[in-house]
Amino acid sequence: MTGGRPVARALLSVWDKTGLAPFAAALEKHGVAILSTGGTARALRAAGIAVTDVSAHTGFPEVMGGRVKTLHPAIHGGILARRGDPDDRAAMRAHGIAGIDLVAVNLYPFAETTRRGADFGSCVEQIDIGGPALIRAAAKNHAEVAVVVRPEDYAAVTDDMAALNGATSGALRRRLAAAAFAQTAVYDAAIARWFADTAGDPLPSHFVLGGARRAMLRYGENPHQAAALYGDPTAPTGIAQARQIQGKALSYNNLADADAALALVREFAHPAATIVKHANPCGVGLDRTLAAAYGKARACDPVSAFGGVVATNRPLDGETARAITGIFTEVAVAPGADEEARTVLAGKPALRVLLTGPPSGPAGGGRRHTVHTLSDGFLVQSCDEGRVAPDALETVTKRAPSARERADLLFAWAVCKHVKSNAIVYARDGATVGIGAGQASRVDASRIAAWKAAEAAGEARSRAKGAVVASDAFFPFADGLRAAAEAGATAVIQPGGSKRDAEVIAAADEAGLAMVFTGLRHFRH
Repeated sequence: MTGGRPVARALLSVWDKTGLAPFAAALEKHGVAILSTGGTARALRAAGIAVTDVSAHTGFPEVMGGRVKTLHPAIHGGILARRGDPDDRAAMRAHGIAGIDLVAVNLYPFAETTRRGADFGSCVEQIDIGGPALIRAAAKNHAEVAVVVRPEDYAAVTDDMAALNGATSGALRRRLAAAAFAQTAVYDAAIARWFADTAGDPLPSHFVLGGARRAMLRYGENPHQAAALYGDPTAPTGIAQARQIQGKALSYNNLADADAALALVREFAHPAATIVKHANPCGVGLDRTLAAAYGKARACDPVSAFGGVVATNRPLDGETARAITGIFTEVAVAPGADEEARTVLAGKPALRVLLTGPPSGPAGGGRRHTVHTLSDGFLVQSCDEGRVAPDALETVTKRAPSARERADLLFAWAVCKHVKSNAIVYARDGATVGIGAGQASRVDASRIAAWKAAEAAGEARSRAKGAVVASDAFFPFADGLRAAAEAGATAVIQPGGSKRDAEVIAAADEAGLAMVFTGLRHFRH
């Protein structure tokens, strides 16, 4: 398959017409006869390219509103025929089937249609049938036929044909076939996921993943690991689809931290900012202004904030941008940035700035999943979008939390969901003041969070004094709660459900703490 295969006839039928006319003109210069359909044929004629309609080639009109046009033996026989097989050649002669040596097809924008929130029927109409059939047929017969599914591959084809006097090489055809099969797989994966979601079956018997590569990364978590960024067409908008407006190339770890930071700030309706290091928040703040929220986040742990990833849930303004650039920051993520902010950020050209736009999702409810790979498979679960309404909190101690404590408890609980287990979060006045993350022992997590509040912020008095504390799972023993009380916490939020709940409640009452149960756990592994 290393020899060149001349291209005498090509079928062009594309939704995305980027680069179509120059590509067709290059084919025409090599004497290639061009078949086409519908809007593609009209676009080519408008560009002065000679085109034969598929219906004229097959002798059968497009019917059913264009649903049936290329599904015909004269088309698929011309693509699938093995030119060196005597029986295939005899069939071509007997039925007047002309060979098709190049197929350029891209597909109806199904995923884009679901993202717009189109109704069910409109989404179904954007499921391409003829396109995938053409692509798969050409890719299967790549020994004879070149298949092009991306406009960015047009140049490779025309370069090959220029070098090989109108032919394509076997190496190129095989590479194009691989891209073709990958694209139809991703396309079908998006359809399957959408259908399962709209049918109320988020974890169907066959769970399919698919994504288009958006970037090759320098390496993965470590320099000896290869890595790339892929976008999931079924997922709500996020980091994979964000627009980088400045800064160095993003690393694997940058992207992972940015994703964690974005998910956290999207929890809140008020202006919010967070700083994330190694997938854990080292500070989170809420306030009336974004700059004040960022100041609260940074004050939680100024040492860890150095070299962190910042995310906000409001567009960046000049004041917030100046605060962010006041220390070394790896990445800043925001829905947008005004002109003053962009000018300030540009003063730090190495700083990576990602603009996500407002959050949006597909029409099938915007359901998302997390995937964890195993050595021989993968685990899939729905994302943790559990929230607790204020009136759903169960007060289990003699003292109920005050209004201020209740607000901080709900804030700390939302943050705790995004901290690696075992997780403990101290908070006061809409700001985290100490975070203990990823410990094998809950009492250790509580002690680390208290130490952060007492020493990491560099203040004379521990910021845990008068704070509330959140635990992502129940306290199995009273020792973790006593550590919080000793640190100066006044109220606790936790799921409850331990066999020793009575012991823990008694310890809280003894310390004068208010404690509420959520009945909801937030493990994060």
